[in-house]
Amino acid sequence: MSSVFPYKSAIVITCFPQQSPWLAKEVEALGFEVKSTAISEVETEGYMDDCLRLNMQLRTASRVLFQIQRFKAHDANELYKRIKAIPWENYLDNDGYFSITSYVKNDTILDDRFANVRVKDAIADRMTEKTGSRPNSGPNRDKTVIHIYWKDEKVRVYFDTSGETIAKHGYRKLPFKAPMIESLAASTLYATEWDKASPFINPMCGSGTLAIEAALIAINKAPGLMRDNFGFMHIKGYDANSWADYQRLAKLQIKEPPAGLKIIASDMSKSALFCARGNAKTAGVEHLIEFEHGDFRETTVPDTDGVVMLNPEYGERLGEEEQLKEVYQAIGDFFKNKCQGYNGFIFTGNMNLAKSIGLRTSARIPFFNARIECRLLKYELYRGSKKAKA
Repeated sequence: MSSVFPYKSAIVITCFPQQSPWLAKEVEALGFEVKSTAISEVETEGYMDDCLRLNMQLRTASRVLFQIQRFKAHDANELYKRIKAIPWENYLDNDGYFSITSYVKNDTILDDRFANVRVKDAIADRMTEKTGSRPNSGPNRDKTVIHIYWKDEKVRVYFDTSGETIAKHGYRKLPFKAPMIESLAASTLYATEWDKASPFINPMCGSGTLAIEAALIAINKAPGLMRDNFGFMHIKGYDANSWADYQRLAKLQIKEPPAGLKIIASDMSKSALFCARGNAKTAGVEHLIEFEHGDFRETTVPDTDGVVMLNPEYGERLGEEEQLKEVYQAIGDFFKNKCQGYNGFIFTGNMNLAKSIGLRTSARIPFFNARIECRLLKYELYRGSKKAKA
């Protein structure tokens, strides 16, 4: 895509709140310099072609935004004029489709949708004047997506090179109840500092997201290999051969699993395990995960060191919290009695229930699950005389 975008520009990579520390580490590991971080984004710099690699490799991201313009606009009329001045005919196909997303915080705008309409009109009018026709537009994000950041007078215009969010990794065809989104699961796994070789135990596995992400991380399988559509594919200059090269490289980077790797996922629901196995098969890692049907307390825990991680229900509805206290107490007993030598982790959005675990945390790492403020609680489960001291 260097023929259309022969220059470096700001690349803003978004994520869910509190995931940016792990996203920043991923970006740096790919060889990019992190220019800045915020609660839900990381900024770096690069070429449009770099966005292809970022979309392929990043596990903790939501969107990869490539900046094409920056300017000041006091109101919607000025925004329209500045947007219309951008040479959209160089970027968009007449018979294509585009959508507008935005973050707007400007005193002259009462509804973000009005700003979106003005941007859409400016692009459509420019295309009609320059080419005699214009692309279709609407809310779908499966083609070209243009993102507007407008705060006070400051405007930044981006191509959303991801299109539909890359927080979903493309394998979860069978969700079960309220599953953890894939990018959040990957972030929590990075936060555990699991070594990718010792056992990873996931009781209450639900649709299997945590265990599947652990397996994908262990073999270094890029999430972008499981998707066949990105926003950058619908921008002029897209080179399918270049993307094929990134796919071939990503496949070559897949590793054999460490000898003796144990990833064990259990659930008492046969329906959950059906979904989990199906999702693992779609992700290509079914052979790496041992699925067990039964109560979480009966989950196999190898006699060694490792990570055990649970994502129990939070008790969001009235009356549920009291019922769940016994479950959280049982998790504490499970940790003490069966998980000595492990680092135990509980992901929860209910700190009152977490008190029922009855163990002292060694870390409380903040995350958000949708709009629910959560914590990843760490428990160091010592052996012998230090048993359960945490």
